[in-house]
Amino acid sequence: MRICIIAEGCYPYVVGGVSEWLHGLIRSYPEQEFVILSIVADRSMRGKYVYEIPKNVTEIHELYLNDSDWGKKRARGRVRMNKKEYQALLSLLLGEQIKWELLFGFFQKSGISLNDMLMGPDFLNAVTEYYKLNYSQMVFADFLWMLRSIYLPLFMALKMEVPKADIYHCACTGYAGILGSMAKYMYGGRLLISEHGVYTREREEELIKAKWVQGIYKNIWIEQFQKMSALAYDRADAVTSLYEHARELQVELGCDPGKTLIVPNGIEVEKFDGLLGKSEEEAKYINVGAVLRVTPIKDIMTMIQAFGFAKEMEPSLKLWIMGPLDEEDEYAKDCYELVRIMGVSDIVFTGRIDVTEYYGKMDMLLLTSISEGQPLTILESFAARKPVIATDVGNCRGLILGENDDYKEAGIVTRIMHVEEIARAILTLAHDEGLRVRMGENGYKRVAAGYRIEHLRAAYRNIYESLSEKETGEEKDGGTELWQA
Repeated sequence: MRICIIAEGCYPYVVGGVSEWLHGLIRSYPEQEFVILSIVADRSMRGKYVYEIPKNVTEIHELYLNDSDWGKKRARGRVRMNKKEYQALLSLLLGEQIKWELLFGFFQKSGISLNDMLMGPDFLNAVTEYYKLNYSQMVFADFLWMLRSIYLPLFMALKMEVPKADIYHCACTGYAGILGSMAKYMYGGRLLISEHGVYTREREEELIKAKWVQGIYKNIWIEQFQKMSALAYDRADAVTSLYEHARELQVELGCDPGKTLIVPNGIEVEKFDGLLGKSEEEAKYINVGAVLRVTPIKDIMTMIQAFGFAKEMEPSLKLWIMGPLDEEDEYAKDCYELVRIMGVSDIVFTGRIDVTEYYGKMDMLLLTSISEGQPLTILESFAARKPVIATDVGNCRGLILGENDDYKEAGIVTRIMHVEEIARAILTLAHDEGLRVRMGENGYKRVAAGYRIEHLRAAYRNIYESLSEKETGEEKDGGTELWQA
C-alpha cells in the first residue's frame, strides 16, 4: 500500500502542531511506504526541511503556489478552452454545480501556460460574465486583477503532476483537498481528509482580520475557500476531526455526516515522566511557559502584555517563550519591541528547543492563540503534570475543563485577547501552589486516559486498512466499524 500525505504550509518545512502530528504518524508505521506532496509558497523553500525525513518516505514532491510559470510567455500558441471547458470555468467562478472533472482534464493538458490562461480571452470572458451578474458596481480593472490573484494558486494546484498512490491523505481541505480530489479522479485510490482545525473557518477568520484585502473581496476569497473545501468533503471517503465541535462544523459546511469520525490527538505520555525540575537558582522564579511558534495566530503580543501586568503584582514571575522564531520576521520584531517599550523583565525567547528539557521547570503553561485545533502543547503540559491557561479556541475548553470525564479542571480558560483576564489567571495559579499541583494531576489523568499515541496509531491503522480494503474490493463486514479505535 502506498500512501500519499498531502500537506499545506507545514510539514516538513515548518515546525508546529500539524507538522509534529504528520511526522509522528509517518514514523508510527515504519513498514508502510509514504510519499509526501507538500504545498509551499515558492521555490525558495525547495528542499529546506526542518525535520529528518523518515526512511519509509520514498518520494517528496513540492507544489509552489507562487511559481515562476506566472508571468512567462510561451513560444507556442495559447491553449484555448472548448465550449464545455469554458462552461466549467464559469461554473467555478459562479460556484454553481462546478464541473471539476472538466477542469482537472483541462489543466492537466501539457503545455498550458498560466500566464496565457489568466491573461487570455477565456478567463477574461468568464470574469466579465461573473462581474456583470454580481459585481457591476465595482471598478472592473481592479476586479479582474483580484480574480487573477485569487485563481492563480488554485490553477497552480490544478496544473500539478500528482504522484500515484493507493490512499491520498490530506492534512486539510483547501489546496491539499484539491490535489487529493484530483488525484483520486485521475488514478483511483481513496481519499482521507484529516482536519486539525476546520480549514474554511480558519481562512475566514484570517481574511476578516486581514489588511491586504478589503471590502467585498474578502467575501470572494472566503467563497473560494468554501468551494475548495466543498469539493474535498464531497470526494473524500472519510473525514476525521479531533473533537466533536469540529466534526459539527464540517457537517455544517457540507460534509456528509456518514463520512465523519473523531480521532483525538495522541502523545507519548511516558516521554514526560521524570523530567528535570528547577535548579536552586531557578527555584526563586514562578515559571510561565509558552510552547509555540512566534506567529500572529498565537497572539504573542497579548501574552506579553498580560504577563507584564501580572509581573507588576508578582515580581517572581518569569515567562519562557519556547519555539521557533525568525528574528528578522516583522511580527517577531514587534514582539521584541513591545517587551522593550513595556520595560518588562524576565521574558526569555529560547528559539527551537527540546521541550522535555524545559517542561519540568515550568509552574504553568500559557496559550493565548486566536485560533487552535486540539493543541499538542496542552497534552504535553498535562503529561508533564502542569496546569494550562488557554484562550477559549478550538478544543482548549474541552481539554482543560473536561468532556465526558470526571477528572475536573486542569487549568483556566480565558477569553481571546483579554489581557486583564489572562493576567488574572496567571496570578491565580502563581499564588496557589496547591491548586497548580491539583490541576496538573487532573490534566495528567485526562491525557493518560484519552490522548495516548497508541490510540491514535490504532485508529489510523484501522482507517488505512479499511480504505485499502474498499479500494481492492475486499471490504470486511462492519464497514465504518473498522475505522473505530
